[in-house]
Amino acid sequence: METHEINDRFLKFFEGQGHTRVPSASLILDDPNLLFVNAGMVQFKPYFLGEVPPPYPRATSIQKCVRTGDIDEVGKTTRHNTFFQMAGNFSFGDYFKEGAIERAWELITSSTSDGGFGLDPARLWATVYEDDSESAGLWRKITGLPTERIQYRGADDNYWDMGVPGPGGPCSEIYYDRGPEYGREGGPVVDEDRYLEIWNLVFMQEIRGEVSPKKGGPVLGELPTKNIDTGMGIERVAYLLQGVENVYETDLVRPVIARAEEFSGHRYGSNHVDDVRFRVVADHARSGVMLIGDGVTPGNDGRGYVLRRLLRRIVRSMRLLGVHEPVLPEFAKVVRDAMGPSYPELVSGFDRIEDIVRIEEEAFLSTLTSGSRIFDLAAEETKKAGGGILAGDKAFQLHDTYGFPIDLTLEMASEQGLSVDEDGFRTLMEEQRQRAKADAASRKSGHGDLSVYRQLLEQGGETQFLGYTDLQATAKVVGLLSGGVPVRSAKQGEKVELVLDRTPFYAESGGQVADTGVLLGSGVELKVHDVQKIVPGLFVHRVEVTEGEVGIDTELTGSVDQHRRMAIERSHSATHLVHAAVRGAYGKRAAQAGSLNSPGRMRFDFTTGGAVSADILTSVEEEVNDYLQTDVEVTSYVTTKDKALELGAVALFGEKYGNDVRVVDMGDYSRELCGGTHVRRIGQLGLVKLVADSSIGSGVHRVEALVGTDALRHVRKEQLLVSQLASTFKVPTDELPGRINDVLGRLRTAEKEIEQLRTQQVLGSAGSLAEKAQDVNGIALVAEKLGEGVDANGVRALATEIRGRLGARPGVVALFAPAGDKVSFVVATTAAARDKGLAAGKLVPSFAAVVGGRGGGKPDMAQGGGTEPAGVEQAIVALRDALAAT
Repeated sequence: METHEINDRFLKFFEGQGHTRVPSASLILDDPNLLFVNAGMVQFKPYFLGEVPPPYPRATSIQKCVRTGDIDEVGKTTRHNTFFQMAGNFSFGDYFKEGAIERAWELITSSTSDGGFGLDPARLWATVYEDDSESAGLWRKITGLPTERIQYRGADDNYWDMGVPGPGGPCSEIYYDRGPEYGREGGPVVDEDRYLEIWNLVFMQEIRGEVSPKKGGPVLGELPTKNIDTGMGIERVAYLLQGVENVYETDLVRPVIARAEEFSGHRYGSNHVDDVRFRVVADHARSGVMLIGDGVTPGNDGRGYVLRRLLRRIVRSMRLLGVHEPVLPEFAKVVRDAMGPSYPELVSGFDRIEDIVRIEEEAFLSTLTSGSRIFDLAAEETKKAGGGILAGDKAFQLHDTYGFPIDLTLEMASEQGLSVDEDGFRTLMEEQRQRAKADAASRKSGHGDLSVYRQLLEQGGETQFLGYTDLQATAKVVGLLSGGVPVRSAKQGEKVELVLDRTPFYAESGGQVADTGVLLGSGVELKVHDVQKIVPGLFVHRVEVTEGEVGIDTELTGSVDQHRRMAIERSHSATHLVHAAVRGAYGKRAAQAGSLNSPGRMRFDFTTGGAVSADILTSVEEEVNDYLQTDVEVTSYVTTKDKALELGAVALFGEKYGNDVRVVDMGDYSRELCGGTHVRRIGQLGLVKLVADSSIGSGVHRVEALVGTDALRHVRKEQLLVSQLASTFKVPTDELPGRINDVLGRLRTAEKEIEQLRTQQVLGSAGSLAEKAQDVNGIALVAEKLGEGVDANGVRALATEIRGRLGARPGVVALFAPAGDKVSFVVATTAAARDKGLAAGKLVPSFAAVVGGRGGGKPDMAQGGGTEPAGVEQAIVALRDALAAT
């Protein structure tokens, strides 16, 4: 039975049981606790947590999932995968244990002709939580399973929660006995290779506290409504029904391995080492394509780093299989063909996927070439020093400077019989990460305990947002928090979080920054500094009490900073227009990959299939400004997502949309799903001026623009600068470029002449320096610290000249040139010295550490640099000692 049929049978069965079919959510839902969606229940969390009422009592889905904790184990065994599909049926206060067990058993044991999976009941086992005798009784009653095939397990195995305070409960699992050839008798508690888990049924019935019952924590009470969350592993059921050994041999994965076999000429199943590489390729190709399909692009942190790591492990594995040409686009095509029937967005968006993997592979192949050389030098130095551990700072340099992922460094080190100081590497990484993110933590709630916000939502309901039409409104305070703790009031000078029953203030989302303004009441005034949606539907205002005292039920009138809001709206509307123009220039593959809409300035990131032409960006700017002159009305309306897409509305990758969506139209030019605020007519933008563009990652480009009066000020500033330059050069403005080029040309000529004079001056000292050569163990040594101002070219030229003046003698020349807080050096050897076994490159390590640097080169000449010029004298002594010891 093909995997697509397994999916279809599962969904049809539960639809026939009154469940609403819900499409898979994106792998990158907006959940601060998750990097990727890793379970079928994730998109239903708001219903389980009581944040919003469920729109249906029963649901079923096939959810795409990615788990990244075991990336390093993928391929080494057949059990670890990063991407998988989880089939689930869910009940929100409807049926409970009995209904869940009945339905699961019926589907997996019914004959294929009756729409089931036809698994033999005699080979099925069940596990239950150690305190859940009720479930054990239901398994016996409903299925007829004998007592010995129902096993009790502890909390680590059979208690479920979300990892944070909230819902929890016992779970029950279904296992399939693969037979004695796969392991020992005795059920799942004895051998989970022979007894394969295929389905987990979670009975969500309790509330847990700060400490999970898995760790001995108490159950705080019963949930007001009991829920069902189940998950059936599609890939596991597939390899049972397809009669193969593991997921890598199923119909959706084996084609990738087959393509890798064609590329490499190796055969899967020939030896374990190659099999590991084939499995890495197959697993990561699926995961990579699915992640890109949901809007992830390769980067250096977060989701982007995980994707980059997956793609680079594929390339690395293929090189170890002997393949050096590009492979990722071909593997992407195989994944598209295999997964497309279930996920048609992979087909419609394939051009973008192919572009991203191609660009990433090209970049990594270049990285492999340069980084491998650096790694080989570091590994050689480590071995020569008698060490077996590559230093953490070396691994960090490979990562930070050359883009080498740490797992690749670990693999290459292992191949050379070395380990890596991972603790040192991760310390340096954490220091860098903390520096980069020092200013971000204070604004968001991140992974904190959100229960207090959920409680406010339950008590007061969702905040009514009035800001689409009103910038001023009267509201009532329904919640106050100080330091995350509920309080009854706050006095002048205090900074607190405030929740209103209704608000005109926009909460930061969709790339649009939050509103600011004031809240006024009887004898009380508050400044609104920020607004965030900590949990869906709840607007949390971060305020400072500037006068009086505010308390629960206080009535306040909120006034949004109108001037600032209008500037933000101009930026947001400009982003839509730039998006439309970019799509017109580059096609659908130019998908939005991020944006920031702040007062008077917008930032827009988009995916590309290659270099972005400056001419096209100029055309984009002209096209947008031409369209502004039409002054069309900006309209918005709410419709179903399917209807919006039929109308041609653009949906953004990674965004979570409900059944009803808000569409923003700017004539026929731009139509997008958007929850932000916008101008009333596009003529209000005035002017859109692109001021910066850059590449921010593989296949992702960023443009920045100023809008409205900010754009006008920028243009005026540029005009003034041009006028000043024209006055300085005493030419009309239209002749300015030619005049500047002429001056620059003459300047470059003068610099070359000065450089030649400096070189001649430096070379003039070659004779006197050669005469100062000291005899060290039969070697003529010239080791000198040069004055400031001699560049690297001059140092090399001088060393070559001195070496020539040493004639037929065995000689070594070492010159050090300080420049501020750095020092460069060159070592040169004569032919007679090389005959004695003295190689310039091998002499460098004898002194490089003293000047805080390193270097290398050929036997006749080597060079390098350091960061401690004060160590030059000591370095000369070290070199002399090294020659004396030869």
